[in-house]
Amino acid sequence: MTEEKNSFRQNVYDVVASIPSGKVLAYGQVAWLAGKPNHSRQVGKVLSEAGREIRLPCHRVVNSRGRTVPHWPEQAALLEREGVVFRENGCVDMKVCSWDLEGISLR
Repeated sequence: MTEEKNSFRQNVYDVVASIPSGKVLAYGQVAWLAGKPNHSRQVGKVLSEAGREIRLPCHRVVNSRGRTVPHWPEQAALLEREGVVFRENGCVDMKVCSWDLEGISLR
């Protein structure tokens, strides 16, 4: 793996590790904070490959509309335990539960 990919991976890990309990970020927001604003799909790939031993709160990352990962039913339960609010359609209420990024800068 190239140094640039390793750096991006670590930046994604750092961003995800800093998401507070009860809050969520979209993949694009994680990519932006990790310094690669147009790499939201790569964020998903990095997180899908993260081993459990890293103990990242990957469940706090959803798509921009608040949808959870289709084949990870435990994600919604983990978010609900943290007080994340869901709308009637099953998506996270992004207006209520998005992590406020005001004052947070790029790397």
